[in-house]
Amino acid sequence: MKSLLSNLSIKINEKVYLKDPESTELGKKITAQGIEMIEELGFESFTFKKLAAEIGSTEASVYRYFTSKHHLLIYIVLWYWGWIEYRLVFGLNNIESPQERLEKAIKILTERVEQDSTFSHVNEVKLNRIVISESSKIYFNKNVDSENSDGFFLKYKNVVERVSQIILEINPKYKYPHMLVSTIIEGAHHQRFFAEHLPRLTDVIKGEDAVVSFYQEMAIQQSTKK
Repeated sequence: MKSLLSNLSIKINEKVYLKDPESTELGKKITAQGIEMIEELGFESFTFKKLAAEIGSTEASVYRYFTSKHHLLIYIVLWYWGWIEYRLVFGLNNIESPQERLEKAIKILTERVEQDSTFSHVNEVKLNRIVISESSKIYFNKNVDSENSDGFFLKYKNVVERVSQIILEINPKYKYPHMLVSTIIEGAHHQRFFAEHLPRLTDVIKGEDAVVSFYQEMAIQQSTKK
């Protein structure tokens, strides 16, 4: 198992980048430091010039991997969803009950993220913060339809589809599985943000991860409706 995990990599649509960042040490530095800086500075203040200075390279070298910082943001967000899909596959593998699988899947989708040593060059905790605060920028723009046609968002769609299929296993007649799963994902992101910055907009309960509990309850209630 350790040997298997050590060789594990998350593949992103080749159209997102010019050169695969996973293929070189410089590429991995661009990804790793890009995550650090976007999380620290915010996407608007982040530039390739600042990134190049931080990693001791040139701006031209960064552009050999990505045509723009928008594409770098797409890359790291989709890497995150590839990582979530990997966690779903391993986390649900030996659970027979579909209801238990759904509860575990919702936990994976909504819980606080911890560092994963399997991928040493990526800080998943900081990447999760970027997904919460910045990921809407990869969808809400004028290029979304063409980028969708190019298959940019398949990693995210795969995650939604996997969990939707569990809901349909519980209740084949449920009409809104994809809507439910994407609502849970995006809603959980909002609630995490509110808990940290605008706590009066959510419910912070001592000794409980209220976000996980709330969305597990929602998923089970909705999926078991007659």
